[in-house]
Amino acid sequence: METKRERELAAFERLLDVMDTLREKCPWDHKQTLESLRPQTIEETYELSDAIMKNDMPNICKELGDLLLHVVFYAKIGKEKGEFDIADVCNKLCDKLIYRHPHIYGNVKVKDADEVVGNWEQLKTREKDGNKTVLSGVPESLPSVIKAYRIQEKARAVGFDWEKKEDVWDKVGEELSELEEALKKGGKEAEEELGDFLFSVINAGRLYDINPDTALEDTCAKFRRRFGYLEEHTIKQGKSLKDMTLAEMDEYWNQAKELEKKGNL
Repeated sequence: METKRERELAAFERLLDVMDTLREKCPWDHKQTLESLRPQTIEETYELSDAIMKNDMPNICKELGDLLLHVVFYAKIGKEKGEFDIADVCNKLCDKLIYRHPHIYGNVKVKDADEVVGNWEQLKTREKDGNKTVLSGVPESLPSVIKAYRIQEKARAVGFDWEKKEDVWDKVGEELSELEEALKKGGKEAEEELGDFLFSVINAGRLYDINPDTALEDTCAKFRRRFGYLEEHTIKQGKSLKDMTLAEMDEYWNQAKELEKKGNL
């Protein structure tokens, strides 16, 4: 009788066989390069993110497959170039995971997940082919909110952080005051101060274990639901949003809020 692990390995071997066949026989797959696949990989990553946010398990499974295809595809191209293959990819990952988990595979003791993260970042800087500086491992192309969060996490891992999380609110207040002053003057300084304020709010979220990207995504989804309710009921009345007063729109907006509380929106 086939074990679960044998089933998993057989499925992965099947995927490799399919990839070999497609690369050889399909004109589209045959012409793909590392560079041509990159934009699609980014898109697939966002599609997986969407499915996770919706807790859509069937779609999560599907999107994970799409992303796995890209990993296998890149490894296939690497093999053709004589640079690396899927075994190298897997083994390098395993070696890294073992090295960065000395509390599992070595004698290091940790008290909590924060200490694990701290050790992880320190070990990265010691690796022969690792990042040369603390922040160099944060990709420049990350969305700004996620990038700010990761920068702050990495700084924290080497001890650059608030001693008490409550202290961050003084910084948030300070940045808000500077933003208000800059807005009175306008110009580039206002943009800079808005960035500083947002960075401090993201920092506060991190300190209170609230992922700012997830929080903002939830707020965007909430706004879309409420605005959609407002728009739908406006259309039913044969009106245009442009013809409604703010008070009229607020009435529908508040209705949407009440429906949300009852789980009906």
